[in-house]
Amino acid sequence: MNQVISEDLIFSYDGLEPDVKELIDAAIKTRKNAYTPYSNFKVGSALRTTTGEIFTGCNVENAAYSPTVCAERTAICKAVSEGYREIAAIAVIGFQEHSFTTPCGVCRQFISEFCHTDIPVYVTKPVPDRVLVTSIYKLLPINFVPVL
Repeated sequence: MNQVISEDLIFSYDGLEPDVKELIDAAIKTRKNAYTPYSNFKVGSALRTTTGEIFTGCNVENAAYSPTVCAERTAICKAVSEGYREIAAIAVIGFQEHSFTTPCGVCRQFISEFCHTDIPVYVTKPVPDRVLVTSIYKLLPINFVPVL
C-alpha cells in the first residue's frame, strides 16, 4: 500500500528549529543500536519531556516476534522509569527510503497515554532531508481511554 501524504506536512530538515533537529538527530543516533536480526528493519526514536529532557529508544526484536518492542515504546519506558511521564514531542526515524515509517497503532496509543495535549510527531527517512511533521491527534484521532 502506498502512502498518500499531503506535501504541506513535509518540511526541509534544514528549515526546522534547532530543538527539533536535536530530537531528530538523537533518533538517528539511537537507530544504529536497534537489535533487528530477523527483519533488519531498524527504527530509532527520541522524545522530549515537558521539562526538556530527551530520552531515546530503538526497536528490539525477539525470535518469537510478539515480544518485540518498538523504538517509541522503548524511549517512553526509559522516560517513565526515570520519573518523567509527560511527552512534549517525539521523533521517529525508520528504515524505509521511499516512505515514512510512522508509529504503529500500539505505539500511537502508547504515546497518547503520556501527553495531555496534542504533541508534534516528527517522522523522517534514513536520510533526513525531508521531515513529515504531524501530531499524535492526527495519527490517532480517537484514543482508548478507560472509564474508571
